[in-house]
Amino acid sequence: MRTYDLGHSWLATVRAAVMLAALVVFGAMPAVASPRFTSPEDALRQGISAYNGGYHEIAIPALKYAAEADLFLGSYFLAKLYSDSNSAYTNHGEAYMLYQKIASEHADVDPDIDARAPFVAKALTSLAKYMRAGLSEINLRSDPEQAAEYLHHAATFFNDEDAQFELSKMQLKGDGVTTDVAGGRHWLAVLAQEGHAGAQAFLADLYWRGKFMPKDQVRALTLISVAVKNARPGDRVWIEDIYQSIYCGASQGVREQATGMVADWDNRYGRKPTLPGRSALGAFEVGANRTCADGRRVPMSAGEISLSPRSSFQFAGPNDDASRSTTGRRAGQQPTRYLRGDAGRAGARR
Repeated sequence: MRTYDLGHSWLATVRAAVMLAALVVFGAMPAVASPRFTSPEDALRQGISAYNGGYHEIAIPALKYAAEADLFLGSYFLAKLYSDSNSAYTNHGEAYMLYQKIASEHADVDPDIDARAPFVAKALTSLAKYMRAGLSEINLRSDPEQAAEYLHHAATFFNDEDAQFELSKMQLKGDGVTTDVAGGRHWLAVLAQEGHAGAQAFLADLYWRGKFMPKDQVRALTLISVAVKNARPGDRVWIEDIYQSIYCGASQGVREQATGMVADWDNRYGRKPTLPGRSALGAFEVGANRTCADGRRVPMSAGEISLSPRSSFQFAGPNDDASRSTTGRRAGQQPTRYLRGDAGRAGARR
């Protein structure tokens, strides 16, 4: 079970909003006029700033203005805003069309010198998610094989970690690609060692359930504890759900063993998450308070999770080959061989 602590900033926020409204109503302050932009570039700056602050109603007109002027980031951030299911302005149909336009026009930009490359990779990865699930709003049918094509291009050409993560999960299930359990779990181990929180959480869940690999509860709890600290804001809920499930299901002995390893693993496989902008809740500070079924509180803060190390237990992926693959990749080795399997360049079409 999880509850939420809104902190103490909400009262000041509400008071400020009421005072501002009163000033406008009684004429002490003019109402805000409709936005005017001196240039598409000015609109883009304002739009991205508003988006990062969670002010989507302000971001949309600015980003639309920039996108209509053919500014690349205007289209990208507008698509990102529309694809956010937690927004009051969600429009998956529009998001899909914008991502599709980005992919069709920029899929071949040079990943080494073109600043647009990371955004194109994210657009391809987002397109793949829509293709896997389908989209009823625009009568888009599920097409896992096309999704794998998008992911393969983003994973190998742009070296995008999120695409590599999604493609590895498809390999495990044989969803749109030829089943390759060894390749999928191997790539998860590579990403986990490099600090990808999603891969760490997913791999921890596999260790916990003993699916696709030997069951190892200590390794599972240690790895998910690191993943919680690494998690980006948009991934926190599902990663914390896995953490809560594993922590609450672990025996006291497993918890004690994991406690001795968490700080060591966090030092080696941790990654400082990108600082989030303001959420859609504005100044509200939201934190999850989680408890197990027996009422035991689940430790969520870094200080509670990460205690002093008492073990140098070596993390490794299936067959203890993760460290070898990571070394190869850092030396400039392309990740393609971990993702293609035996299916060739097409991204493992059946």
